[in-house]
Amino acid sequence: MSATYAIGLDLGGTNIKGLAITETGRVLAEQLAPTGSTGGSNWIKNVERVLAAIQAQVKTPAACVGLAAPGLAAADYRSIAFMPERLPGLENLDWQKRFRLASAVPVLNDAHAALLGEVWRGAARGGRNVVLLTLGTGVGGAAIVDGHLLRGRLGRAGHFGHLSLNPEGPPDITGTPGSLEDAIGDSTVRARSQGRFASTRELVAAARKRDKTAREVWLKSIRALAAGLASLINALDPEIIILSGGITQAGPALFDPLSRFLDQFEWRPGGSRARILRAKLGDRAGAFGAAWQAMQTNLPKF
Repeated sequence: MSATYAIGLDLGGTNIKGLAITETGRVLAEQLAPTGSTGGSNWIKNVERVLAAIQAQVKTPAACVGLAAPGLAAADYRSIAFMPERLPGLENLDWQKRFRLASAVPVLNDAHAALLGEVWRGAARGGRNVVLLTLGTGVGGAAIVDGHLLRGRLGRAGHFGHLSLNPEGPPDITGTPGSLEDAIGDSTVRARSQGRFASTRELVAAARKRDKTAREVWLKSIRALAAGLASLINALDPEIIILSGGITQAGPALFDPLSRFLDQFEWRPGGSRARILRAKLGDRAGAFGAAWQAMQTNLPKF
């Protein structure tokens, strides 16, 4: 294999995903490995092992490497500047120095990277105004406006889970009252269902069986999501909103009522509406985005 390629590494709390990707988006090799213990910094060696294994599989060195990780990326994109209490040693780790590479190793927030991946080779290919929400244990996100990834002063842009839907509601983990994350995130299902269900999967399964309480809780959650999306549409004017994460596995049980609520809530000048799409790249999105950013940074012709 002699094609010019980049390696995208997506560092998660559970797994490390690595992809070797050509400039046309073709995947040459793929590696998945456990991140390992978060009680120390041994997980860093696991990232290095994934990088080495991919290059050994392709049999030629990568032209460049990019990395996606949880937390707020530094302004110079060389490290994660803020990620307390998880993955010891991640904060301020300069990955270019760690990998001993001549080329820059751009470091992105994982949701930002996932959006770049979906715009490059996924559900929103070529989009210039796109919002991504990750619906899982919590709610994350990212936005591209007029072709530019919104980063913000500290890298906080895109934390859409911490939008306030109810100023009288209880504070979430950031102190935001009545947040979108608390209204739809998997971590609050038990509280939202008064202890009846432990996960969104259980809640949706019961709702499909016409359990009245489950259906009420689930539809209330989707209504809150629709209100959040309508607000984002008004603020950022996207052409496409991509939904990703484990909660999207609910399929039509999520997307059908969400569409009906948006028919009520969305402002549609001239009849124009934002397209709501399910993410296409799955758990590969962050690695695709990291590889794309590495190419943008290091390959002038890309």
